[in-house]
Amino acid sequence: MYARIGLVIFLEKGEQDRMRIKKVINNNILCTIDEKGSEMIVTGRGIGFQKHRGERIDADAVERVYRMEGKAEQKKLRELVEQIPLEHLRLTEELIAYIQSNMKQKLNESILITLSDHISFAIKRKQDGVEFSNPLKGAIMAYYPTEYHMGQYCLKVISERLQVSLHEDEAAFIALHIVNAELNTNMSEMYDITRLIEGSISIVEFYYKKQFDRDSLDFSRFVVHLRYFAQRLFQGKTMPDMEDEQDILFRRLIARNCKQHYKCAQCIGEYIQNTYGKTLSEEELIYLTIHLKRINMDAEE
Repeated sequence: MYARIGLVIFLEKGEQDRMRIKKVINNNILCTIDEKGSEMIVTGRGIGFQKHRGERIDADAVERVYRMEGKAEQKKLRELVEQIPLEHLRLTEELIAYIQSNMKQKLNESILITLSDHISFAIKRKQDGVEFSNPLKGAIMAYYPTEYHMGQYCLKVISERLQVSLHEDEAAFIALHIVNAELNTNMSEMYDITRLIEGSISIVEFYYKKQFDRDSLDFSRFVVHLRYFAQRLFQGKTMPDMEDEQDILFRRLIARNCKQHYKCAQCIGEYIQNTYGKTLSEEELIYLTIHLKRINMDAEE
């Protein structure tokens, strides 16, 4: 049996001795398989030197073992370690361990692949004199403040360890990778989610003729609701309309007693229909209405 600590696998000596080489990636990285055919990436100084497919590994030379649960992810990891410096993978692993220790939500294991790839590519671009700006930086800072601060931490560590000062906008890109790993989405979906949140916030502020306090608890709660609402929307998992008589009565009651907020929810629904071609169920509109009422409770009082 092996123990997983974060993204790294720790094997007993006997288990390491039973692993065979599937592919020598370079002198310091091997792709191996165990007795059950499970693939793992093994790193260690000189571990692949003069080694060949089918041979057993030198257990004493093993420093780290990486194993993804999904076969598709394991294939991506194998391809990644063939393309990026090992120090970038190891540094990213340490950064992820720090990030996870400061996050309540468990991160998807694929962040090791996506974030290592992003950081390595960002470093290469920096060395080539090419830097990207992030047009969503302001929105990311507002909607994902914890993740953005983690991104800033990553830039600081990268600068200290590798003497590479990445553009500050990279903190926003890293933040999206973290949120992506929290929500189990892909990066394209994350951009859509962020834009939907931004569009919805703009509608709400225009409708109520006021601006949110970005540091308030109410704003944070509303953004969290929009985040998971948008995730459901883009993954086709929105809440369907319940046909139970009590549910129908509840929806009618909320729509009647919270007319102003229900109308704002409908405005968001129209925006989503026009922008993304997706129709909201009455159930989703009612939940939006309840959250809109909640963020306006102080004004109503």
